[in-house]
Amino acid sequence: MSDLPRAADILARRLFAAGCRHAFGMPGGEVLTLIDALERAGIAFTLGKHENAAGFMAEGVHHVDGAPAILVATVGPGAMNGVNVVANAQQDRVPLIVLSGCIDADEAATYTHQVLDHRAVFAPITKATFTLTAGAAGVIADKALGIATEGRAGPVHIDVPISVADAPGTDMPGRRVAAAPVIPADLQKARRWLSEAHRPIMIVGLDVLNDGAAEDVRKFASAHSVPVITTYKAKGVIPEDHPLSLGAAGLSPKADKVLLPLVAEADLVLCVGYDPIEMRSGWRDPWNPVEQRVIDIHAAPNHHYMHQAALSFLADTGATLRAMGEDGVVRAKWAQGRVKAAQDALAEAFPTDEDWGPAAVIDTCRAALPEGTIATVDSGAHRILLSQMWRCEAPRGLLQSTGFCTMGCAVPLAMGAKVAAPDRPVVSFSGDAGFLMVAGELSTAAELGQNTIFVVFVDRSLALIELKQRGRQMKNRGVDFAGHDFAAIGRAFGGQGVNVDNRADLTAAIEAALQADTFTVIGALIDRQSYDGRI
Repeated sequence: MSDLPRAADILARRLFAAGCRHAFGMPGGEVLTLIDALERAGIAFTLGKHENAAGFMAEGVHHVDGAPAILVATVGPGAMNGVNVVANAQQDRVPLIVLSGCIDADEAATYTHQVLDHRAVFAPITKATFTLTAGAAGVIADKALGIATEGRAGPVHIDVPISVADAPGTDMPGRRVAAAPVIPADLQKARRWLSEAHRPIMIVGLDVLNDGAAEDVRKFASAHSVPVITTYKAKGVIPEDHPLSLGAAGLSPKADKVLLPLVAEADLVLCVGYDPIEMRSGWRDPWNPVEQRVIDIHAAPNHHYMHQAALSFLADTGATLRAMGEDGVVRAKWAQGRVKAAQDALAEAFPTDEDWGPAAVIDTCRAALPEGTIATVDSGAHRILLSQMWRCEAPRGLLQSTGFCTMGCAVPLAMGAKVAAPDRPVVSFSGDAGFLMVAGELSTAAELGQNTIFVVFVDRSLALIELKQRGRQMKNRGVDFAGHDFAAIGRAFGGQGVNVDNRADLTAAIEAALQADTFTVIGALIDRQSYDGRI
């Protein structure tokens, strides 16, 4: 037996060196060596009940610890079960390393059972895809990590043949040094525009988090009196109770009615790490690039054409903001009370004073849960409302799928976040349909000993689609379904469960869940069409 490490060991050690401590997936015979290597390297493997949910658990860990996420899938159907979460990682800019087992090439030449070209499937939805070889195991691992994390992050796939995983592998000396943050060489015009602006506004997106530039955004906004709009993924970059915070935008027409006119009034628009993949169509060309000065500071070229800018810098957001603000002359900004009026209009658009309904559920949970709580939210009408109402005091306090808007993500995202932050309260918000997609993962929460809180909006309908259906004066088709006892589902999987239909009972349920030694499912029973006029 060779004294050299296996190719799978080299790959696993590289992942560990990159900060990875957790991997998720579903084993098959083709990935047993991979899982063994991950565990030996110090990366704990967690068994999910479906590869798609396992990928979201991995993403949940990433949002807490910052390391690349790891999904492990076996050959054929296992890898294909992960297609949704991989596409989500591409559009939501998640550095996800996808490790799939595959049949050896020689074997596949005369054997067809479960033989599938994984790389052909994953190529359109990843930044890169590789087949691991023993002689280049270290190089391929290093390439995968660099591609996944540099620039605008995304998924990278590595197919691992069975015999290669076990074969003695070759590492490489050291790691390639990542590029230093880029600062534009000439910021003279940008500085002048900033000094001349009377009504500047910032639209901040996910690149800021990847650059670690949240503090730079806060300092720049305060120093130059620039109000800040964030995308949903960038919520908390500036605390949402800050006098310059205008909250988040993305999917709510009600919020857009307040924010888009403000953007149109601005004489300088600063797009700071702003990725419009998170935005609805109303944010297509939200300003006049001829009449308004627009500066884009971003991680990737503008191939989306959702908007245009007169100055475009492919640069580190924090370093660029620091350099821009060095010698700018600060003028008085905005008419007195204009920003406050917009904040008041947003508060009026999303009131918290209803006796019961989806807004009352959100408001009650926010009041009952302590500062530092990590929340996750699934796609649906409740996500639009919660993304506007749930205030974040720090980045990554509300996790969701915004680019791909996939259902069934909130439960596994919350479980992954809890794995990485066991001492922080974690709550997920799901519609009843999205929750049913992943209810089996409650068994994983029980096996992990988590006390995660799962809140389900129970209205027995695909509320957002039903609302659109009525808006087009169509008959009600394929959007309503039977009611289920979600509390009983929670208890059946070994957790606690309670159904509530008022604020007092919901508060009591949250307080009990925070003290519980197992997970809690809270079914919040609301009427159908409860979102009418609210989003």
